[in-house]
Amino acid sequence: MPTITLRLELHNPTKAKQEMYERMTEWNTEFANWLLHHPELNKATSKIFKDFSSQKFPSAIVNQTIREVKSQKKKQKAKKFRTFWCCFNNQNIKVEKKGAFYTVSFPTLEKRIGVPVVTRPYQEAWLDRLIHGTAKQGAAKLYKKRKKWCLAIAVAFEVKPRHETKVMGVDVGLRYIAVASVGTKSWFFKGSQCAFVRRRYAALRRTLGQAKKLHMIRKIGDKESRWMKDMNHKISRQIVRFALANGVGVIRMEDLAGIRKRAASAKEAGRNLHSWAFHQLQTMIAYKAEMAGIRVEWVNPTYTSQTCRCGHREKANRNGIHFRCQKCGYTIHADLNGAINIAKAISGFAAQPSALVTGAPPIGVHLNPMGRGDGTLLNLGVV
Repeated sequence: MPTITLRLELHNPTKAKQEMYERMTEWNTEFANWLLHHPELNKATSKIFKDFSSQKFPSAIVNQTIREVKSQKKKQKAKKFRTFWCCFNNQNIKVEKKGAFYTVSFPTLEKRIGVPVVTRPYQEAWLDRLIHGTAKQGAAKLYKKRKKWCLAIAVAFEVKPRHETKVMGVDVGLRYIAVASVGTKSWFFKGSQCAFVRRRYAALRRTLGQAKKLHMIRKIGDKESRWMKDMNHKISRQIVRFALANGVGVIRMEDLAGIRKRAASAKEAGRNLHSWAFHQLQTMIAYKAEMAGIRVEWVNPTYTSQTCRCGHREKANRNGIHFRCQKCGYTIHADLNGAINIAKAISGFAAQPSALVTGAPPIGVHLNPMGRGDGTLLNLGVV
């Protein structure tokens, strides 16, 4: 069952409430760090909080923190949590609509309170589904971002799988960020604009570094990552839209684990796949496809760019963006050839990458897979 996460900003909380949320976060962080080293963590219940502090703290938060710490202790390499936000399970948080406003109630240090939230139209659609029972509410988290308090609420929903048999391959790269191919149609997303923006930010960081303005370097990095994230959203939406328009039931992509170590750009010395969030793009394509009922499969990337349709495989077949088979003379755009071979899974299937967890998009993302994007539509054979 796919799951999305809604980020809802609390509407103008009073200073007293903000101070209370700060205290809740501080106590919960200290409690989580105390639990992390407790010898009987696996047997812990809400009563264990009395051993930690005499303060009154909602048992709903205590129980959820115990579950979260148990889960994260297996993966946590650090010996201390910097911040451990207060979390609530689906039974301790309630979404309601009062007039034209939506409110969310949850336990606090004082009592259970209902707070109004700032919503956008697409978020209201999901909140209405929660209220009417057509979607299932999951756990929620109270956190602070850019001096604003927010609630992140998980929403699970049913999706009818598509029964179409068409398969689309998606190849990602540096010159062309993504190339999608299905049947005799393909969609190219050029990387020239992205390369220009990356070079501009890289040059700006060098200038700021020479001036020792480290805080500005961090600020520039955040701005670049937001730009990349927005671009990846546009590309992934357009790819899923292209798949839906062409009756695709399966999208296949390469498992790029380890690709960062061997892929580099000759034009941009020292810059490789780290310069573009390919993992993020693939994740966005995967969860948007899942929301649309399209299955995602992962294939091995070996030789997908060197193999001809006749079956001949040779490194000399590819020269940059040009592909020419040394045996039969077949010519085609190299990235398009890769997308076609990915769709055919010529190198076999790979297990789904562990880091690519579909169904959990970044908080607050617009979840319409039919959104806009910028690409060039080409017919196979015209390239």
